[in-house]
Formats: sequence, C-alpha cells, structure tokens
Amino acid sequence: MSEGSPNFVGMVDFALLHPTLTDTELQQGCERAALLKVATVCIKPYAVKQAVQCLTGTGVGVGTVIGFPHGSHATDIKAAEARLACQDGATELDMVINVGKALSRDWAYVEQDIAAVQRVAKEHGAVLKVIFENDYISDAAVKITLCKVCTQLGVDYVKTSTGFGFVRQADGGVRALGATLSDLELMRKHCGPAVRVKAAGGVRDFATAQRMYELGVTRFGTSSPEALQPDARDKNTGY
Repeated sequence: MSEGSPNFVGMVDFALLHPTLTDTELQQGCERAALLKVATVCIKPYAVKQAVQCLTGTGVGVGTVIGFPHGSHATDIKAAEARLACQDGATELDMVINVGKALSRDWAYVEQDIAAVQRVAKEHGAVLKVIFENDYISDAAVKITLCKVCTQLGVDYVKTSTGFGFVRQADGGVRALGATLSDLELMRKHCGPAVRVKAAGGVRDFATAQRMYELGVTRFGTSSPEALQPDARDKNTGY
C-alpha cells in the first residue's frame, strides 16, 4: 500500500447483487469477502441468512439493498423489506429513494419514504445508506435538496448509485456511469459532517478510490474489491 493511503479494500461493500448470481456464486463471494477482509458484503435480500451464516466470526458485516434497484416500491414495502432483512441478520441497509418523486420535487414523500426505513434501521441498530441514483438526476438542485433531507433526518450515509441506473449516453450506448467526482464533491459539500458518503458504480482502480477518498468518501461499492489494491491493474469489469 502506498505510504499515507488507507486500506481501501477494508472500506469496500462487496457487491453481490447481479441478478444471475447463483447460490454457489453468492457463497463463493462471501468466502472471498472473508479472505479479503472487506467492510461488508452487500448481498441480495433473500441471501442475507446465507451470508450471515458464512461470515459469522470473520469481522465482515452483512448488508443488503432495499427497494432495489429503482426505488419504486411502496414505502410500506420498503419498511417491511428492511425489517425482514434486519431480522435475518443484516446490519447495513442500502435503500433506493423514489427517484420519480424526487424529480417531481415531492419532498414530503421523499422524506417520509426515507424516514420509514430509517425507523426500522434504528430499531435494529442497523446502518442506513440512502442511494440517490445520480445517473437519473441531471439537476444539481435536486441532489442538493436530497443531501439536505438526508442531513435533517440524520441518515448514516448518502450513496451515489446502484450500479444499475442504465441510461442512454451521447455515443448511443446504454450504460450506468455510477459515481462521478463532481457528484461526490457536491454530496460531501451539501451533507452535514455526520453524514458519510459512499461511492458506488465505476470504482474500478486504486487511483480512482484515492481521488474519491480525498473528496471525503469513506465507503466504496464494487464487485471487484481486489482492483482497489495499489498494485492492481484493470481487474474490475463489474459494478
């Protein structure tokens, strides 16, 4: 590791979220997480119990996603999903906001949607991360207001992306950009100091992680944590 650089692998939420991952692949991912000593696995909701069983005693936490990937679940469903996840052993919850409501500037709805999941998280002592899905939000004012809402509610983290926010790009291709340096700078600037920032999507190498860390990022979402080692070279092809 470079002198003065933190252990970025130890700051990773190892994303095991692709729809095609089998039970065997999820188990292998958890075993890999234990060897690497990442912060957590971010597992698909139905696999939380499997991950807890695999990772107990390893020091690697188990997180899952709520309202994933598009945030369009009814609030009561998000809260119920969060409750079940915590009962199954998840200690971190990454929830997707209702993007359409944010773009509609229905801030009362957005706030109560987040607050409902936050209440469940607090009841169970779980960490709450709120995913903006910035690929779908071009207006900086919307992102700034989301930062203010999250600060007022006192959530633990704001997070850039799901990694599955696919939009058509200028070259005609459809892909998710994920975390950008400009979005991370905006989120750190407009969130209160108690709210941490997670970068997800596009975190593909040590140099990128270093730049993001310097902007105030303290957690990374990636499907290839080895790529965040200082000696890694182009290892990440995933989320």
